[in-house]
Amino acid sequence: MSGSDPLHQFEIKKLLDINLFGYDISFTNSSLFMLLASVISIIFLLSAVKNARLVPHRLQILGESLYGFIENLIEDNIGEEGKKFIPLVFSVFIFVLMANLLGMLPYGFTATSHIIVTFTLASIVFFTVTIYGFIRNGVSFLSIFLPSGTPLWLAPLMILIEFFTFLARPFTLAIRLAGNMMAGHVLMKVLASFVIGLGIYLGWVPLPLMVIIAGFEIFVSILQAYIFTILTCVYLNSVIHLH
Repeated sequence: MSGSDPLHQFEIKKLLDINLFGYDISFTNSSLFMLLASVISIIFLLSAVKNARLVPHRLQILGESLYGFIENLIEDNIGEEGKKFIPLVFSVFIFVLMANLLGMLPYGFTATSHIIVTFTLASIVFFTVTIYGFIRNGVSFLSIFLPSGTPLWLAPLMILIEFFTFLARPFTLAIRLAGNMMAGHVLMKVLASFVIGLGIYLGWVPLPLMVIIAGFEIFVSILQAYIFTILTCVYLNSVIHLH
């Protein structure tokens, strides 16, 4: 039954049972793929910069292209001041991208399909943005909750709306990523079950469609990493250039 359940692929499984002072900190399949995403990203980036040449090798080209992409993204959406956040934005991008793509591997696990993972990433962005907003602007940071030109009689309502909109940022950021990754994988699982159900003689008929959908899901994995990153830039821009 569990094998045909499209949600079974998102089940958290303990790989190493660890209990510390009454707290369950077991090493799970989610932990494994988050660790793999981090380690593979680090190995890739170290390999890209190792023995850097004037005429770059393939890994160097890919590494420099990704870094340049994030640098341009920050410059276009935030400006020169935003470049101090390149380490944060680039780390978020490369981790989300790698975690998304690892979920596309056979027997892989998509850690970013779990709201707790995406909410943790979104919370890191949210608190970084908020803390930097206060450090940079002081009490003036609170003006973010009142758009300029708002009539005085409308100010209380606008402050309330803007305040809750601001608080909702980590939730919407987390739900968007987790929801998209889960939806795509559920669709692939359902279609794969349909292909298997057709049997050996007819199962090959919808196979080209499965290949197209798998390719589309890889595109979505890359796109969602981009969306998560550009929204991070937008949030940073909102506290650097107060309206």
